[in-house]
Amino acid sequence: MEQHRILIYILLAIAVTNLIRVIPMLFIKGQISNRFIRSFLYYVPYVTLAVMTFPDMILATPTPWPSLVALVIGMIAAWAHLGLLPVAAICCAIVYFLM
Repeated sequence: MEQHRILIYILLAIAVTNLIRVIPMLFIKGQISNRFIRSFLYYVPYVTLAVMTFPDMILATPTPWPSLVALVIGMIAAWAHLGLLPVAAICCAIVYFLM
């Protein structure tokens, strides 16, 4: 009986995941010309990633101060057009030395 429920849950998850991806393709024919919707859809992946990672960045250390300092300096480094690897290395070093 338990395997039957797990199979139903898996199939339900597959259906929901595919519906989220298929429904827009069914209703939107052609290219989206609205600037607001295009810019909104452009930034959705970045916002989703930020929402998923931001709380863990702050709560990764016993106190939030090293994480907050690394976050601010990482934002400054990213604003200065450093790549992902240098920014990550700088943030890791800051947290390591402040701990």
